[in-house]
Order: sequence, then C-alpha cells, then structure tokens
Amino acid sequence: MTNREGSNKRGGSRPGSGRPSTNKPKPPMPKRAQGKKAAPETAAGKPAGKFAKPATKTPKPKTPKNPDEIRLNKYIANSGMCSRRDADIYIQSGNVKVNGIPVTEMGYKVKKGDVVNFDGNLVTPEKKEYILLNKPKNFTTSSDETGEMRNVLDLVRGATTSKISPVGRMDKNTTGLLLLTNDNDIITKFTQTSQRSSKIYQVSLDKNLKYEDLEKIAKGPMIEEHKVYVEEVSYIEDQPKNEVGLKLKTSNVKIVRTIFEHFGYDVLRIDRVAFAGLTKKNLPRGNWRFLTEQEIINLKNS
Repeated sequence: MTNREGSNKRGGSRPGSGRPSTNKPKPPMPKRAQGKKAAPETAAGKPAGKFAKPATKTPKPKTPKNPDEIRLNKYIANSGMCSRRDADIYIQSGNVKVNGIPVTEMGYKVKKGDVVNFDGNLVTPEKKEYILLNKPKNFTTSSDETGEMRNVLDLVRGATTSKISPVGRMDKNTTGLLLLTNDNDIITKFTQTSQRSSKIYQVSLDKNLKYEDLEKIAKGPMIEEHKVYVEEVSYIEDQPKNEVGLKLKTSNVKIVRTIFEHFGYDVLRIDRVAFAGLTKKNLPRGNWRFLTEQEIINLKNS
C-alpha cells in the first residue's frame, strides 16, 4: 500500500478536502429505555391485553315489519307500470305522488289507503297478470246461468287471486288461444275494431272451399253493408280443401264464422292458432301459462 493510499484511511483527510482531520470519537447513541411499554388503557380505564376482546356493541332493536306497508317502488312494480329499477328513476325525478305530494325519498313505504299517482296515472296495487290459455271445446267465455256450460275461468282456477277476464269472446265450439288478464287497457285495446294486431284461425268447413270463393274472401267481402278486411286466406298445406287458414285483425270469432256462411259454407270448427304474435307452441289443449315479460312488452306495443 502506498503513502497516498494510506492517507485515505479512516481518520485521515480525504484528498482535495479542505476540512481538517479530527480523531474525536462520535458521541454514543442513547440507550433504549429498558422495561416494558405501558399498555394502552381501554375506555373503562383498565389496561388492554394483547389479545383483549373488543368492546361489544349493544344491538339495536329491530323494528317489526308492518304488513300494511310496502315500498313505493315495489307498489308501482306490482301494478305492472314498470320494473322496480325504473320506478326508482321516476321517484327520484319527482314524477310519483303519494296523496298528492311528490315523493323523492328512496325506500319510502306506502300505507294502506294511500293514493299513488305515477307519471299522472292512478296506480292500483294489484299486479297485472297475463295468462295464455289453449282453450278446449265445450268451454265458454260468457256466464251461463243454467250451469250447462263450463266457463274458461274454471281452467285457470288457482293460477292467480286477481280478478281476470278473457280478452274477447269465444263460444263453446271455438278452440285455441285465449288471453286472460286483469289489465283493462289490454282488454279494451284488443276488443276495439281499430286495433292492429293479427290473429290466425284454422277453419274446418263442411265442404271444399272453391277457389273463386277464396279469391273473393281475399279481396274482403261486403257483409251487411260493411267491408271485412282480410289480411290473408289460403288452403292449409297437405290438408283437404275444406281446411282453410284465415288471417285478420279482429278478435271477434263471430266474424270468422260469418265470412264463410256468407258464401254458403257451414263452419264445423274454428281454432285460433295465433294471437298478436303469441302461438300455441309447447301449449297443449286445455293448458295455460303466464306470459313472459318480453311477451307482455310486445303485446302492449302491437
């Protein structure tokens, strides 16, 4: 080791440094305090141990549910106006009134006897029900005081506690799709002559339908000084010529019968195979099912 290298030993001055070298030792580090740390005290003034249990909170007493109260958004959803999520949006925007006062509070509960207005419309608490029935023969939509005829409501008894009614009429001999609901708007819509949705009927005649009569029906016959608008009429594929398919907008089955009787045919059977986009798929005769949410939306928009 050279003298130059030796000058860089600890205690010597660094090369180029103007500081004078010093051999004074550094002061010693202060010693840590011996002994145990003071244990933190609890709220009660007692020292808390390492594994001390946290202080237990007294549970708040639960408020008993009132069976006569229901959340406002559920109340609206049960009426069939919209979903709960959409109801929340209407509530927040101030479009829902309870007893004439706008309510924007989320979680607000409606009491029995409250009057609820949703976007200007009176809300009824009864949930809207929509049942599709494949009606069999010998059941009628009208009330029979003699008791000889069975009502279609007997076929859906127990399906709902709501007071439902058939949309349109069907006599005892007509079979096929029949919609039942407690939605008065839907009942009114599909019983008006101006409604736009299509229905398809399969008609069985006492004899083959002549082609010239089929053409006349397709053009829309005049019956009792009123023109009947027919969307489509055709023979049923792979069936005798007395089996005819008829597509028109009316839900009045009597008109279907009247069309063919007008041309001298006796109608043996009428079966409604489609109603406003609804079909008999997976629905055997005499069975029923609830409509899906999408089917209900389509029905309202048809």
